[in-house]
Amino acid sequence: MIGVIVQARMGSSRLPGKVMLEAAGKPLLGHLNDRLKLAQTLERICVATTTESRDQVIVDFCDSHNILVFRGSETDVLDRYYQAAMHYNLDVIVRVTSDCPLIDPILIDKMVQFFRKHNHDYDLVTNRHPLTFPDGTDFDVMSIEKLKYVWEHAAEPHQREHTVPYFWESGMRVYNFEHPDKLFRQHRWTLDYPEDYELINRIITGLYRDGNFFGTEDILNFLAGNPHLQNINAKYISAENE
Repeated sequence: MIGVIVQARMGSSRLPGKVMLEAAGKPLLGHLNDRLKLAQTLERICVATTTESRDQVIVDFCDSHNILVFRGSETDVLDRYYQAAMHYNLDVIVRVTSDCPLIDPILIDKMVQFFRKHNHDYDLVTNRHPLTFPDGTDFDVMSIEKLKYVWEHAAEPHQREHTVPYFWESGMRVYNFEHPDKLFRQHRWTLDYPEDYELINRIITGLYRDGNFFGTEDILNFLAGNPHLQNINAKYISAENE
């Protein structure tokens, strides 16, 4: 069973409640779910939130939209992922964070297919080590066996909080998908600050039509036609990426 687990919570310090902010009349978590449903390789979609009471709104949203949901530790996200994967009997896990509402299902299919073909060669397939795609279109693919191994061995706080650093820090076999144009240098589509939300809202409002999918190339073309929009959150693009 191949499934995506989306980590989501309301308690973000920089932009509280960001996953439930709306664009084109729908919470960003709903847009993310709609895009994930377009990935042909995914058999299950699960939102992994926390046991904190403030995250009940996420549970209620998932319940009302027939989205599988799991509640676990707020700080030990690695444990939350592993327990969610076990609960829903996943053999292959696609890790997505809820601050990526513009995730590309076409890229998900491409990377999952690569992982299935090379699962004996690599422990983790990712596109963010290093990041070359637009920030906000990054995710990871791993087997339940390797996730369990990391869950058993990762001990540092950042390895528990961010789920996958142990893979590369311990020398496990990692394959990184890269974009030849190094799009991360100009494009930040992740949801972390109010300016990020403003840009994502403008992109979705400009491109979203119910029932019609828009992909990475559509977003790039939209921004090329509206170059001023890229200035909205440009200050958060790390200087080291320039």
